[in-house]
Amino acid sequence: MPRTALRICPLCEATCGLTLTVDGATVTGARGDREDVFSRGFICPKGAAFGALDSDPDRLRTPLVRRGGRLREAGWDEAFEAVATALPALVSEYGAQSVGVVLGNPNVHTMAGALYPPLLLRTLGTRNLFTASTLDQMPKHVSSGLLFGDPFAIPVPDLDRTGFLLLIGANPVESNGSLCTAPDFPGRLKALRARGGTLVVVDPRRTRTARLADRHLAPRPGSDALLLAALARTLLADHRPTLPPELADRLHGLRELREALARFTPEAVAPACDITAAEIRDLARDLAAAPTAAVYGRIGSCTVEYGTLASWLVDVLNILTGNLDRPGGALFPLPAAGPRPRPGGPGRGFTLGRWQSRVGGHPEAKSELPLAALAEEIETPGEGRIRGLVAIAANPVLSSPDGRRLDAALAGLDFMVSVDPYLNETSRHAHVVLPPPPPAQSAHHDFAFNGFAVRNQVRYTRPAVPLQEGLLDECEIHARLVLAAAGLHGPAVPDAAEAVDEPVIRAALAKETADPDSPLHGQDPGRLAGLLTGASGPERRLDLMLRLGPYGDLFGAGHDARAGGGLTLARLLDRPHGIDLGPLQPRLPDVLKTRSGRIELLPDPIAAELPRLRSALAERPAALVLVGRRHLRSNNSWMHNVPALAGGSNRCTLHVHPQDAERLGLTDGGRARVTADGGSLDVPVEVTDTVRAGVVSLPHGWGHDRDGARLSVAAASPGANVNQLLDGSRLDPLSGTAVLNGFPVELAPLP
Repeated sequence: MPRTALRICPLCEATCGLTLTVDGATVTGARGDREDVFSRGFICPKGAAFGALDSDPDRLRTPLVRRGGRLREAGWDEAFEAVATALPALVSEYGAQSVGVVLGNPNVHTMAGALYPPLLLRTLGTRNLFTASTLDQMPKHVSSGLLFGDPFAIPVPDLDRTGFLLLIGANPVESNGSLCTAPDFPGRLKALRARGGTLVVVDPRRTRTARLADRHLAPRPGSDALLLAALARTLLADHRPTLPPELADRLHGLRELREALARFTPEAVAPACDITAAEIRDLARDLAAAPTAAVYGRIGSCTVEYGTLASWLVDVLNILTGNLDRPGGALFPLPAAGPRPRPGGPGRGFTLGRWQSRVGGHPEAKSELPLAALAEEIETPGEGRIRGLVAIAANPVLSSPDGRRLDAALAGLDFMVSVDPYLNETSRHAHVVLPPPPPAQSAHHDFAFNGFAVRNQVRYTRPAVPLQEGLLDECEIHARLVLAAAGLHGPAVPDAAEAVDEPVIRAALAKETADPDSPLHGQDPGRLAGLLTGASGPERRLDLMLRLGPYGDLFGAGHDARAGGGLTLARLLDRPHGIDLGPLQPRLPDVLKTRSGRIELLPDPIAAELPRLRSALAERPAALVLVGRRHLRSNNSWMHNVPALAGGSNRCTLHVHPQDAERLGLTDGGRARVTADGGSLDVPVEVTDTVRAGVVSLPHGWGHDRDGARLSVAAASPGANVNQLLDGSRLDPLSGTAVLNGFPVELAPLP
């Protein structure tokens, strides 16, 4: 008999609530949960296809272990024994840095990906951490760290109350938002205009988001930082807005900022941006005059040559207009499972480059090294060479620059373990593959995305379908991987939750009860641990984080959280559609962790990078540059194997403006060869005026044509890997982020 079950969608950053229809152990349908406190019934095509992804016949159901050069099905004990034998041996013989860890985008969509990788890194002792952040959002983490002292203190636009929204390099109608968790982003943009607000979109493509806008500016790709600098300079020179005292008193470096930006006049910047000085001045005037306004930049402004400068300038504009930490402006979320605000004051600040990569000397950012440097760290002989790799929900062969080089490098590893539901272009190189169960069989809480949500709320869903025989819970897989990395395996090893989760709980409570500023100071950590509820180690950890968080009951010493008392797991389970914790509120004093205790408007690394940006004013732009694009029915490389999400506009075609097509002899439906630093690709052409002249667009995440992968649907329409056009040498120097947009290319027609 079919039944319904609730599930938070894990397929993008919108985190919509779903109502699943379940027949036995199979999800047969998905619709939006109308009672969800955050998404209110909204659903996109990815969420509607939840059941198809959940039951994809190409998903691995059994671990794979490489024997005799071939991956063969194996039992869980055999798989973890192989890991426990290989990884500690590598560390023992070659040192901790001989093992690297790669974390892919899907990690942040799971509870396991939030709770266990830090423990794995601590166990291995390696500094060789590579994640999808250096292909995406790392510039925002770096700029926030430098401005506010905390790389996770990222203000988000107050979408539901702002009167003026400036979007730069963002297409949330198709991406569903990023570093701005907002179910029904399109509806929120329409509501902004319906209440008399203004939407301005800056993007070289006329995206679906741009079509909703009151004004669309299409500058030359990669010029975002120049445009933003001109806007900031115009605000400082011409408008000189009066800042609210609570913001003005917390600023450091305003005079220095004015001097540093003096040369970025609209007239100086206009030729490089290819928009007029008058358009820049008009935008600055309207931004300054708006009663409330928010500036928001995303991947199009991050994955460019000056991505960190652009990310920094986005918040400089929010500050200069007085809209930072203000309702209707840009505010800092307060997630329920995040840390409880502590007394304000100077903090430890944020430091870049505490260590460098072995081969290229790339500085770390947020304890991560550029993913584009992974291949050279594997290939290059010498002490510290990466010989073993743990890849968790990662497919860098497709997602990072020069996948062919990385593909060859992975084949030469001494040992690789991959946690992945698919045998994809990367995991096919693994010596052990550990497949997590389908998402319907996993519990879900959004640890990461609630930190970027446009409204404070908390939700948790237990598995919609019981764990099927032969599968292992994803958190259990991660916990056992941590134990195996320590060389622990076999009958003598205790239950993974007891061995991994309980020490985390005890350590957190010991720290809390030792803190003189905590209401729990001096209490018995063991007694408090005994009060935690939950059916598993991960649930007990979630209960602990909720209790110690900003709305938590602090084991009876807390306060009301609009949840019938302080927040606990038990109270959250009683509210299956979630608990609304209210709109975002000003909380800048809680957020600032700089050493000065103030917003550092012109941090030294930023000041040192500005001369390079000034030199760009005199550079001759390339005749033709390439940008990526997002599809509503896709998320990077990991949803191309679902028939319901294939076809339609979700195609790997090269968008070319009619003027460029005529000039180069290209025809709609024909083929072209695209050439750049990393090589050439042959791709189908789609002639369209949705890209501006001088710009071509090819989507990210394709190239499913390698032997050994088991992705039957994706392989039938493999597309071309746009990142193969890059050789990995183009990086934003402050964040180590790969330049995936705005790089020069050449085009030639093919017969």
